[in-house]
Amino acid sequence: MNSPSSDSVHTPDTTPTTPTTSATAPATSSTAETEPGAGTVLLTREGPVAVVTLNRPDKLNAWTAAMRARLIAVLGEVAKDPEVTAVVLTGAGRAFCAGQDLGETSGIAPDDHAAAEAWIDSFDVLYRAVRDIDKPTVAAVNGVVAGSGFQFALLADLRIGHPDVRMGQPELLSGIPSITGIWAMWEILGRAKTTEFALTGDLVDGEEARRLGLLTRLVDADEVLPTAVEQARKLGELPSGAVALTKGRIRELDEAALVEAVESAKRVHAAAYATGEPQREMARFLAGRRR
Repeated sequence: MNSPSSDSVHTPDTTPTTPTTSATAPATSSTAETEPGAGTVLLTREGPVAVVTLNRPDKLNAWTAAMRARLIAVLGEVAKDPEVTAVVLTGAGRAFCAGQDLGETSGIAPDDHAAAEAWIDSFDVLYRAVRDIDKPTVAAVNGVVAGSGFQFALLADLRIGHPDVRMGQPELLSGIPSITGIWAMWEILGRAKTTEFALTGDLVDGEEARRLGLLTRLVDADEVLPTAVEQARKLGELPSGAVALTKGRIRELDEAALVEAVESAKRVHAAAYATGEPQREMARFLAGRRR
């Protein structure tokens, strides 16, 4: 759903590599490897904790429509699995998720309003897929997290990262208005900081992210995933009915704002793409990366 972000749009290449999994059982997903998006999302288990790993490290885990569809399917799978008590979300390599793959969205035609709206709808489905999980969710933020990836991470119940992570909302730098990004940040950051993040596109490090409430805990880089798994395990041992009802009430508090944000995003993104500005800015960015 969202005013997603940008591939590795304007994100620095300085985030250190961190482990993406600790010892895990083999992947439990039954999706055929030939299906669209297969391999871009991994599902492993740490006992009762499902670990969902975005797996496109060469692109900083920037997602395409096929990757998001795969992620939605995996999240639905773990939500229904009675053996899973909690979920950890993380990324392979040196990023959690750099947001939208610009190579995909830069080709939306200025007059193709349906494509722009469908793009937003796909994020609505994705965001609800993680929001609607009644089990505890913990994001193991292992590196760069930007744009729609940043928004996705903020939907987890808790977020654990390290001092060198880079977090932010750089969509505007690629000509993409930040609409659902405002919704995702508003309750955490308030008006002043949300405006700053949305308009400057600046990314903050782990220390600042922790101070602002974007990260719940800060640990050493090699402890991010193990700490997230252990935190999820503890949350998964809580009375499941009480957890589900509590999460349901938390969702209710900003449901109306989410619905309004999605409708606004459809309108604003259609208008933005009609000008051709996002396409031009994304093409310029991609051309710079290829040099």
